Amino acid sequence: MFTGIVEDTGTLAEVKTVADGMRVRIDTALAPALAPGASLAVNGVCLTVVLVDGPQVLVDIGPETARVTTMGNARRGQTVNLERPLKVDGRLDGHFVQGHVDAVGTVTDVRAAAESESRWLTVRFPADLAVHFIHKGSVAVDGVSLTIAGLGDREFDIQVIPYTWTHTTLSQLRFNDKVNLECDMIGKYVMRALEARRS
Repeated sequence: MFTGIVEDTGTLAEVKTVADGMRVRIDTALAPALAPGASLAVNGVCLTVVLVDGPQVLVDIGPETARVTTMGNARRGQTVNLERPLKVDGRLDGHFVQGHVDAVGTVTDVRAAAESESRWLTVRFPADLAVHFIHKGSVAVDGVSLTIAGLGDREFDIQVIPYTWTHTTLSQLRFNDKVNLECDMIGKYVMRALEARRS
């Protein structure tokens, strides 16, 4: 379980294709605080640390994870958002994030906010996710907890404050870039309960 509050941006030092998927080596200041078997959210994808090697950690990416997230297109030198799991006695600053990506979205607009130093992002999402988004609700974009400020049938707008813009990879996003999306977990349980009542 994560919160969508990014702790560090790491760099992919190595990306290798292996027999059972991919193996990725990440440079991160979080390495000393991690151990083999620990979970680590990488651009919103919950992965398992298999090795800690000085300032680097190794994670494996299975074929299914590579297929349904942006991690399948990971490349050497890429910067990624990183977050360790939430401690049971920790403060919940963002929202409940599982690290289980629901779909890949597409950035359709990046623009400066007229009224502040913030930025606006517009993200297009698959139609079947529409029921999980609400105006002023939560969404995780590449592992970053954000609030939906505008909502259409197939797109949502998010306003990114300067601190988040400079301390995550969101500032690197451009038109047509792909991003990992995770809908609010509580909303998903509500929708499932309603479906069960109707059946």
